[in-house]
Amino acid sequence: MALSKLPLSTIFFFFLYTSLFTISQVLSSKIAVAQIKAQQDNEPFVGINIGVDVSNLMSVTELVSLLQFQKVTHIRLYDADPDMLKALAKTKIRVIISVPNNQLIAIGSSNATAASWIGKNVLAYYPQTVITAIAVGDEVLTTVPSSAPLLVPAIESLYSALVAANLHNQIKISTPHSASIILDPFPPSQAFFNQSWSSVMQPLLKFLSETGSPLMMNLYPYYVFMQNKGVVPLENSLFKPLTPSKEMVDPNTLLHYTNVLDAMVDAAYYSMKNLNFTDVVVLVTESGWPSKGDSKEPYATIDNADTYNSNMIKHVLDQSGTPLHPEITSSVYLYELFNEDLRSPPVSEANWGLFYANATPVYLLHVSGGGTFLANDTTNLTYCIVMDGVDSKTLQAALDWACGPGRTNCSEIQPGENCYQPNNVKNHASYAFDSYYQKEGRAAGSCDFKGVAMITTTDPSKCCLLFFALNSYRSLMVH
Repeated sequence: MALSKLPLSTIFFFFLYTSLFTISQVLSSKIAVAQIKAQQDNEPFVGINIGVDVSNLMSVTELVSLLQFQKVTHIRLYDADPDMLKALAKTKIRVIISVPNNQLIAIGSSNATAASWIGKNVLAYYPQTVITAIAVGDEVLTTVPSSAPLLVPAIESLYSALVAANLHNQIKISTPHSASIILDPFPPSQAFFNQSWSSVMQPLLKFLSETGSPLMMNLYPYYVFMQNKGVVPLENSLFKPLTPSKEMVDPNTLLHYTNVLDAMVDAAYYSMKNLNFTDVVVLVTESGWPSKGDSKEPYATIDNADTYNSNMIKHVLDQSGTPLHPEITSSVYLYELFNEDLRSPPVSEANWGLFYANATPVYLLHVSGGGTFLANDTTNLTYCIVMDGVDSKTLQAALDWACGPGRTNCSEIQPGENCYQPNNVKNHASYAFDSYYQKEGRAAGSCDFKGVAMITTTDPSKCCLLFFALNSYRSLMVH
């Protein structure tokens, strides 16, 4: 029926109802956002995971000193190691402790066992050691599905023990999930939890909502990229600047996604919304990029790991939120502190760390603007080199420009000079590109050369100097 044929009073009440409904929806959305923000720390942060499948691991005292030197304020442990918890006392480092998967059945089956676990692993150290959360298991639904029926009972039993100790407001309880529990993750607005786990997710989200605890998610753009090569661009996975045409667009909401991690976080929010939960914050308990891989993992490189982790840290500290929730920035725990050399293949599994076991950096982050967090800031130690796979003709043209109109000092790559050898266009171009990049003060756009150059933390001049030194050494030996 047309509105023009309705009585004026009916039309009035129709518009009043629709206006009130719209206002109600807006208020509900704002209340949900307020509830989510109330769960978070005062500011979003980047923490770090500490795995210990490491040969010759340093002592806990040395480890805590490393954390303090690197200005790390939040960590996640995969257990509740007593020596580590003692060493963290009075440091103000905020720690998530974990219930290993193999303890789930016992805790989920007995309130007394749960109370004993809290007494042994929380009450014995808190508040001298600042325990902020308990992660119950790790990716239980996808790695030990047989324990899934006892996951929520274990969480509830541990929570009851915290209530008895009057610590339920200070220490949150949740469980980290693999991203694979979310189906159809892009576009994010179509995402939903795997319905075979509804019997777990529904009561879990109800618990998280009622206790103000986060949904813990392990989110890896690296795996999204590897599983969708040709569909998901590398630039989107690494937080690299994009032209509008390369941004991912959700056709249902028209929201633009400039990076994969934001899309994964929003997929989690939409999945919760599909189960009618809008007041639970997403906490990213793992995210990172491997620095080394086997022949089937060509994108596990130091440059990509450096780029992803540096840009991810900036993204969190910039507090830019996600397209769905620009007002809410999820905190992220970087995976991980050490290369865990004892982990099983593939090669990448042992190469997610920022440091080797002896605290030597695997690579140096450049997190300018991040304050003193992970203080190995190397913004001033970046270089410009040739990208792999560029043909010699294109490189020669770029080299000619750098040494000509670009006014780069190319004297060191002339015959007989230190960096003439190895005598090939790729090495000469890398030297010239970096000379130009440094001359321009490492300004944005000064390492491009029509798309054939890339920024790295490896100094190209060291290679030619090493070659020169070896040749000099050989000459001395001959004479």
